[in-house]
Amino acid sequence: MTNAFLEISNGEKIPREKIPHLSFDDFKDNALTIVKGGGKVVQYFAYPDDASVKLMAVLRTDKLWIAGCDAPDSYPSFTTECEPFHLFEREIAEQYGIRPEGHPWLKMVRYHPNVRNRPDVFWNDYDEDIPGNYDYYQVDGDEIHEVAVGPVHAGVIEPGHFRFNCIGERVLHLEIQLGYQHRGIETLFHNVEAKRLPILAENIAGDTTIGHSLCMAQAVEALTSIQVDPGAKIIRTIALELERLANHIGDLGALSGDVAFLPPANYFGRIRGDFLNLSLLICGNRFGKGLVRPGGVRFSLADDIRKTLDERLKELKPQVEHVLELLFTASTVRARFEECGAVSTYDAEQLGLVGPAGRASGIAYDARRCFPTEHYSKLDIPENKISSGDVWARAKVRYDEVLQSIEIIQSLIKEPVGTQCVGNQMPELPPDSFAVSINEAWRGEVAHSILTDKAGNICRYKVKDPSFHNWNGLAMALRDTGISDFPLNNKSFNLSYCGFDL
Repeated sequence: MTNAFLEISNGEKIPREKIPHLSFDDFKDNALTIVKGGGKVVQYFAYPDDASVKLMAVLRTDKLWIAGCDAPDSYPSFTTECEPFHLFEREIAEQYGIRPEGHPWLKMVRYHPNVRNRPDVFWNDYDEDIPGNYDYYQVDGDEIHEVAVGPVHAGVIEPGHFRFNCIGERVLHLEIQLGYQHRGIETLFHNVEAKRLPILAENIAGDTTIGHSLCMAQAVEALTSIQVDPGAKIIRTIALELERLANHIGDLGALSGDVAFLPPANYFGRIRGDFLNLSLLICGNRFGKGLVRPGGVRFSLADDIRKTLDERLKELKPQVEHVLELLFTASTVRARFEECGAVSTYDAEQLGLVGPAGRASGIAYDARRCFPTEHYSKLDIPENKISSGDVWARAKVRYDEVLQSIEIIQSLIKEPVGTQCVGNQMPELPPDSFAVSINEAWRGEVAHSILTDKAGNICRYKVKDPSFHNWNGLAMALRDTGISDFPLNNKSFNLSYCGFDL
């Protein structure tokens, strides 16, 4: 079949008239052909267009592809033929009442009141306006029991419900329901003043401030043809790697604590704070807020800051290497990590896992290498893939990426970093245009799409956090695993509630 999708680039402005508008059958056939052939779904969403609703898909192979079509009221589900579409179809059904007939598990993603306007089309099976009110999947049998956890948790975390179907200690199925704190962030992007867009983006998920704000900035820059100077690109790359470092180090500490190996847990906790303080040094806060803006960055990297960064990294690197060695050479740790919560490469491909979770299951994809932005095209990013797919693999990917990120930052602070700082001004967006930006945040692929209308206003802002793909990977990791292994597996993924609950 001739591919009717249009090839595009990461962070490229596309006039809407150039986006192929296919018949629904051609759209479906081409999309399924690409994804069945090894492609992946980056974005698949619906959007209003005057009095109608349309569908748009951004897919990736070694390139990016885009096409759209008119949305029918219902259609034969793509998921029955191609699993990676399953969560996207549920989201479209929830937001716009477009029902994918035959979808194997059509339940809420997050609560959208607007679907109540079309109860004849979708969602007429649920009587209460709460996310958890549906028939959970159940395993039949006299010896089967269910364990329900959440949505209110003992820890200080956001709400999410986990329901385990067990026989004895063995988990047969874990069902995860999120969406209890739906914030409507995508809708807010349409309604706030332009100067607030960066603030919204960097608060989609607080631990992915740089990842999300960078995607937003790049999409705006693509639409408005703003060029970012090389110094700002270097600072953005340093900031993204510092965010990766702090979170990977924190995850390794949490994993250490979950197997009761307290010395590395305490060391990693302290070292995480040290890396967060390096972000504080650059932009005045530990999470990178206010640093990235369309056009560049708001803070430069003065010589004294570069010198301090270099000194601190030289001091921290041997400490990190020592604690990593302490954790990964302990036989008791390996005994708990190895063969625990394994997700096969086949299952990971079907679920579309991204980031460390995907690479731990043998998927080499890394947006820094495959669709490089900022300074990444000049860097050598290793594949970092491991085939075992277990807790040990997910920890080992973090081990490798921690050391690589330190080396990347050390190399970049030696580069000339003169830059013209930008303010909070937002440029006017062009009419009838589209751009998608993709970056490798610390959890994996983040994607932001912006679509403008005839007046240059945002008519659709689509966000995808890597957790959108990876929560089902956690559910798969628990199959045939002891229920007491859930905390360890959960921390080996460490997924975002708020990044999912947009």
